[in-house]
Amino acid sequence: MPTEIERLIEIMMRLRDPEGGCPWDVEQDFASIAPHTIEEAYEVADAIERQDMEDLRDELGDLLLQVVFHAQMAREDGLFQFDDVAAAICDKLVRRHPHVFGDLNIDDAETQTVAWEDLKANERKAEAGGEQATSALAGVTVALPALTRALKLQKRAARVGFDWDGPADVMDKLHEEIGELQAEMTPDADPARLTDELGDLLFTCVNLARALKIDPETALRHANTKFETRFRRMEAMLAAEGATLEGTTLAEKETRWQRAKAGE
Repeated sequence: MPTEIERLIEIMMRLRDPEGGCPWDVEQDFASIAPHTIEEAYEVADAIERQDMEDLRDELGDLLLQVVFHAQMAREDGLFQFDDVAAAICDKLVRRHPHVFGDLNIDDAETQTVAWEDLKANERKAEAGGEQATSALAGVTVALPALTRALKLQKRAARVGFDWDGPADVMDKLHEEIGELQAEMTPDADPARLTDELGDLLFTCVNLARALKIDPETALRHANTKFETRFRRMEAMLAAEGATLEGTTLAEKETRWQRAKAGE
């Protein structure tokens, strides 16, 4: 009997078969599938955030399907196949864990993180030709969501000593950036300048999250969920009173909003 992963690969091959396969699956290419891959990764994160383990199982399956889909398209083009993908990550894990598969001693997770980044940096240097110096920021892909990329850029810079001393210093910078943004908020404000200053403010917020050892993406997802919960509760309150958001004043909305917060 084939394993379940072998069964999944076989199903994907059938779906991609030009003769008798699924027309939608056959039409897809790497570019058209990429957005689905990203979406499935976020749905995995959402299931974890909600601590829904049954949903997590299903979402991990959807994410695995994306890997198999890409691998099948690569196989058709003679590039690589699923086994090559699995072999590559196996080799990488062994290579980057010499304290497990070799004789290196590492005492804690923090030390392991440093060693992991050192290994990755050496790999990037080797890929660049060994002797060629590479930027500390090399390899931070521009395709990442801006919030995640900001965090990665800051972590890379911090590894070579370009960092704040602590959260208090970042807070001072945050107030400075708020002041600079406020200075640009004039009646004839230049949209480009506003965008620039707002970007600086958001970048500093990521720095503050990092200084506080908080993942900014997780914090923002939590804030999104909290806002949605309160907003829906406010809508329900108004509906129970026979009213709507459109038909109430801003002061009335604020009163319901505060009641929604108090009900948590």
